[in-house]
Amino acid sequence: MIGDYAWLCLMAALGGGINALAGGGTLLTFPALVAALTAGSLATTGTTLSADAAKVLANGTSTVALFPASLAALWGYRKDFAAYSSWAARLVPSSIVGGTLGAYLLTELSDRTFAVLVPWLILDAASLFALQPLIASKLGIGKPHESPQGSTVIGVVVFQFFVGIYGGYFGAGIGILMLSALAMMGLSDIHAMNGLKSLLGSCINGSAVVWFIVQGNVEWRLAGMMVVAGCLGAFLAAHYGRRLPRTWVRAFVICIGFTLAAYYFYQQFA
Repeated sequence: MIGDYAWLCLMAALGGGINALAGGGTLLTFPALVAALTAGSLATTGTTLSADAAKVLANGTSTVALFPASLAALWGYRKDFAAYSSWAARLVPSSIVGGTLGAYLLTELSDRTFAVLVPWLILDAASLFALQPLIASKLGIGKPHESPQGSTVIGVVVFQFFVGIYGGYFGAGIGILMLSALAMMGLSDIHAMNGLKSLLGSCINGSAVVWFIVQGNVEWRLAGMMVVAGCLGAFLAAHYGRRLPRTWVRAFVICIGFTLAAYYFYQQFA
């Protein structure tokens, strides 16, 4: 049992660290929690969880476990996005509403619906992560261009609402979606963009966390220790992570993502 707990803490630490450096930590914590909740000494006692129900519970627990680490990243960027406070005011409400709706859909739709979508969601997240440099280049992320007006602004707010729904429902890969929207708005300072992205991501995940807690969709035996491990991983990554080549981190997350997608597709269709 101690080894199982240690494994979950390691995945949480790596997930928090990867989120601080590049994003994609859910791709580590989610499958680790699914395995813990369905087999071995950490499986939920007193009730029998189906594989589908375990995936829903694992997703809620993973969101709670990594949320404090996202707040740590937000604190680190707190000075960078001050110049974009007007955009924050526009996008925070749609992030909160979208995140709450996504979490609501997760808990209200059948467990089987989420289980069927899991491999597609992971494949989507891994693909977005792999294509991030290309998307950034095509959209001019980090390069100044004319700020949008009128209907384009409304479109970005609506887009952020749907990003919030996706983030509340699953979450992995929302970073590149938000950076894409911010680029369309004409933002060019990548540090400020990351700060604003951290704020919006915290709003999405925070609203989802509240809903998951209210609905009892969190396995606290596991979430509590993973919160500590995730924060530690995020802190160490922020402090020492710049010594690691980003390409190594990206390659690791991409390999994990596509491997997991293949595994869940096999599990579903075999």
